[in-house]
Amino acid sequence: MNNINKESEELIKDYSNKNRLNKYIREEFLTSDGDAHIYIKLSDKYELFDKRTSEQQLDINQEIYSFIDDKSSVLDSNIPLHFHIIGLKLNEKEQENINRIIKEHYSIELYKKQREYRLNKDKAITQVLLGVILLLFYGVVYIWTNSAFLLEVFGFLFSFALWQAFEICMYTLSEIKHDTKSIAQKQLMDVDFE
Repeated sequence: MNNINKESEELIKDYSNKNRLNKYIREEFLTSDGDAHIYIKLSDKYELFDKRTSEQQLDINQEIYSFIDDKSSVLDSNIPLHFHIIGLKLNEKEQENINRIIKEHYSIELYKKQREYRLNKDKAITQVLLGVILLLFYGVVYIWTNSAFLLEVFGFLFSFALWQAFEICMYTLSEIKHDTKSIAQKQLMDVDFE
């Protein structure tokens, strides 16, 4: 049991090493120009498309989006991406269509994240306003009635509302901003066919 714990701690320490991660990123993705390249090899163009979609609403296979997301997750969002599709013989119109579909997918994802950001920002503002109103009620109760029960209730409620607003601002909004930058990076990536 101790050997497993010791080995796992060493493994975590080894993979937490920033130099090792930077070396992995350089070897796996980056070229001398500082851009990142992601390669996927497909043997048939039907692997590229989602089987559930038709010509009117054609979409790329979700596994390919997951592959792009997984590979790019270790990269900083300010690194330009190039996605290379290898092994398919596609004409120029098909290549343009695939490029458009991928950009459209990430545009929709970006829109969803921006909407989520606005909703959470509005929620944080509402929580702050509610907290201030409850704080005013706390002050009124303290001045006029000095009821221990009501002071406890309003004290808890205004603290809770302000804490929720703080949590949304510190954690949720910053996480959404990070996700937005990551999606924007993928929406701006170049798609190349080899």
